[in-house]
Amino acid sequence: MPPTYMARYIPILIQLVLGIGLACIIVTLSWLIGKHKRSAVKGRAYECGITPVGDADHRFSVKFYMVAIVFILFDIEAVFLIPWAVEMRSLKLFGFLEMLVYMAIVLAGFYYIWTKGVIDWNTPERSE
Repeated sequence: MPPTYMARYIPILIQLVLGIGLACIIVTLSWLIGKHKRSAVKGRAYECGITPVGDADHRFSVKFYMVAIVFILFDIEAVFLIPWAVEMRSLKLFGFLEMLVYMAIVLAGFYYIWTKGVIDWNTPERSE
């Protein structure tokens, strides 16, 4: 029987069903076998060892979010630079010029965030 168009996707469907099924089995077994008793040891701080003070609803500085966004943008830049570097010889002059345009745009963005003081942690935050 010749494979139909949808028959090509059966291995993907099987892998998806097995993955979701395995995840459900693991979570269910963890819930069934695991201990559910509360204790003082379980309630202690475990990440950094410092006992939390106050509630968890305090506001973070906007600079925290700006630095996170800038980090993601420059991470994405690296994702575009690596394949270009691998294929640079086959792209010849056109690929080089295109990457110069791309880098000019990225550097213009970097200059903009530098002049706005996004990555300068020493300046106090303005309250408006």
